[in-house]
Amino acid sequence: MNTAPALTPTSRVLTWCLHLLVLALLALAAVRAVAGGHAHTAAVVAVVVACAVVYAAGPLLPRVRASRWAAAAWLGLLNAGWLLLVVLTADGVWVAFPLYFLQLHLLPRRFGPAAVIATAVVAITAFAAHQGGFSPAAAIGPALGAAVAVAVVWGYQALYRESERRQRLIEELTETRADLAEAQHTAGVLAERERLAREIHDTLAQGLSSIQLLLRAAGRSLPEASGNAARYVEQARQAAADNLAEARRFVAALTPPALDDTTLAGALERLCATTSTRHRLTASFHVTGDPVPLPAAHEVALLRIAQAALANTVRHAGAATAEITLSFLGDEVALDVVDDGAGFDDRTLPVADPGEGGFGLAAMRTRSQALGGSFAVESAPGRGTALAARLPLPGDTRLEARS
Repeated sequence: MNTAPALTPTSRVLTWCLHLLVLALLALAAVRAVAGGHAHTAAVVAVVVACAVVYAAGPLLPRVRASRWAAAAWLGLLNAGWLLLVVLTADGVWVAFPLYFLQLHLLPRRFGPAAVIATAVVAITAFAAHQGGFSPAAAIGPALGAAVAVAVVWGYQALYRESERRQRLIEELTETRADLAEAQHTAGVLAERERLAREIHDTLAQGLSSIQLLLRAAGRSLPEASGNAARYVEQARQAAADNLAEARRFVAALTPPALDDTTLAGALERLCATTSTRHRLTASFHVTGDPVPLPAAHEVALLRIAQAALANTVRHAGAATAEITLSFLGDEVALDVVDDGAGFDDRTLPVADPGEGGFGLAAMRTRSQALGGSFAVESAPGRGTALAARLPLPGDTRLEARS
């Protein structure tokens, strides 16, 4: 009978109540005409039966339920039968009350109230004609019924829209929680991979490298006649070299996926493009100086700092633009992240423990200091934020940058 979404249990009960009210009022008009010896009893009964058949057909016809135009045509036919009924008997006036609800429910919002007013005017006029004159009491019933119907239907529609809005919010919250759980799981996996890579690089790989150098020095110190000892030392050195290569492969495999098959500059450029696509933030990336290959630990640290800085900008700053600059300065590499957001009081920053919060700034500082670098923040309320991380380059990388 309408194109509204699937009915809830409450709306089903209200619909059945409306059905019963229409049929009861029609039956009342027929019974009173028969019992009261009405002059047009046969006509009244015939019209009541016709209206009842038309009304009952509405919910059963799929086209009426699926098409607003078909529903409007069905309602027009029902109204025509009601007009004929009120011409025959004053008892037909009471059927106007359920008609108000049908008109408000089936017709567009701009037409429903007009139809209700027209129906109320017809009901008042018909009742006055049957009574032989107009009186204020004759207008109170239909007018009050129309006002109640409008208030009830509009109130129900407002509650329904609010319920739909809350349902959408619940669905969005559920999806957000699922996305957050997945993101936290992914972040945990990546953090563990990064920790293992750092541990392997800082302990196992460094230890194997030292063993290899010591064995090479021992082999050179052995006398020429000690062939077996020299051979064993060389075999040990080769085993250390093989295990060192294997450790480095583990480190390479455990680095962040964003650095796979690309440089740090490429990963940062991709990060800016992805952030600009997914959020209301225009992020840009620039490189200054002469790029040189960086150690894996430096690349991972700078990438993580940039990711955290952009995440903070999106989440907290309300910024329109952000710029990431990667600078190669000969003996150090610098990463600067600047946004035009709301900013904050940089005098209240946490100093060390990342677990204490601080929008992840303490964690960024810890990453920089772990590689012998520095980290600085400049911000003020309403003036944006600037982050700067500087890491010293290893000796071999400095020589390559100067050559």
